Amino acid sequence: RKERLDIILKSIKEIKKIKIEYKESSLADLSNISLVHPNKYINNIFSKIPSNGLVSVEEEPYADTFLCQFSKNAILRSCGAGIDAADLIFQKNKKRIFCAIRPPGHHAETVRANGFCFINNVAVTTKYIQKKYNIKKIAIIDFDVHHGNGTQEIFYNDETVSYASSHEFPLFPGTGSEQETGVNNIFNAPLKAGMKSKEFLKIFDQKILKPIDKFKPEIILISAGFDAHFRDPLANINLESEDFYQITKQIV
Repeated sequence: RKERLDIILKSIKEIKKIKIEYKESSLADLSNISLVHPNKYINNIFSKIPSNGLVSVEEEPYADTFLCQFSKNAILRSCGAGIDAADLIFQKNKKRIFCAIRPPGHHAETVRANGFCFINNVAVTTKYIQKKYNIKKIAIIDFDVHHGNGTQEIFYNDETVSYASSHEFPLFPGTGSEQETGVNNIFNAPLKAGMKSKEFLKIFDQKILKPIDKFKPEIILISAGFDAHFRDPLANINLESEDFYQITKQIV
């Protein structure tokens, strides 16, 4: 829901203790998106955008990823946020950037949109950084309550990218067992329903942070989903707002 973005921006604007710069992202260029997704796939999605109403990009009964008349710019700007953030880090020496975007991306596979995701924003940013700035090793840490099946699929056999995810299991999309290890670059930390802060923080340290530390990435990208919060109705992990601060602090 677009309202999730509204409330995130409203909350950030209430923060007075630190100086925050706000920038509107540019539209991602197709040449950068095609570092991950074939042009045919991208053009096929854009060809389905309706002049009004909603159109699903999935077959029934899994139709939950919809396009509306404004979707093209929303998709391109979401992806463009990560690319712009990368340029600010390398060209302006910024240290930390938060991309507040809809639609999200971590369920989007190389040639399949699903789970509200069309373009895998974090994957495109990863490949863009590697190509433009000659960075060898990048880690993606994903603390969304759902497993990022798309990000895992894209980098499953890529030794230059490590993907680590904590997620409720079993839950949509059904992937993310500890047996899925790629080329020793995939680290999954499945969480049992009902888990609370203390146990979660321990697992996150052992199964996410320690393997990523051994990988020694030059850049860390975070797929930051906040639906492991106890107030989210679609999952059963009981984190507090403070926990997201703690895990982000530990990553930094």
